Amino acid sequence: MIKRYHVIAIVALVIAAGLVGFTAYRYLTPGTTASLGQALVGGPFTLTDQNGKQVKNTDFAGHYMLVYFGYTFCPDVCPAELQVMSAALDAIGDAGKNIVPIFITIDPERDTPEVLKQYIANFNPRFVALTGSPQQIAAVAKEYRVYYEKAKGWQKAGNDYLMNHSSIVYLMGPDGKFVKHFTYTTDVVKFVKGLKAAISG
Repeated sequence: MIKRYHVIAIVALVIAAGLVGFTAYRYLTPGTTASLGQALVGGPFTLTDQNGKQVKNTDFAGHYMLVYFGYTFCPDVCPAELQVMSAALDAIGDAGKNIVPIFITIDPERDTPEVLKQYIANFNPRFVALTGSPQQIAAVAKEYRVYYEKAKGWQKAGNDYLMNHSSIVYLMGPDGKFVKHFTYTTDVVKFVKGLKAAISG
């Protein structure tokens, strides 16, 4: 049975993710660069994929990157968003063959390559799942202006804790620059429509 404080924490997490996502939505603008206030979104990274291979942002040059930050122990927000991304990629078909869906963990303490490999197998087989050292994750999260932290009250729960984090999907162009974003509330139909408009423009 789920304890009452677990339920409260999960509800708080969902609300926090929605509010942070909405705040970011107000400030993100498409173009040759993206801004969150005056800050650029996107940048270089060096991480490790689900197969233990080192991956850099330059490895995706010439491809669109569909980037989402989350974690495998997330109870609802992350799997729901990854399912939407997967369904949208299936629906768009060959038109989206140049899009690489990327899941970057914000919980490197638990999300090892092995854990990511098992988790991401539940979604689209095209997914690349990335992890790294806490420092590497902090660096890439900063590049994308992603908010995350351990939920308050869970710091002493050992390996059983939740993470608060923003929930936005970023579409980066073949040149590595921001194209558009999708908020947590975007359904599959709108997601597909947005992708088609972005990659055909």
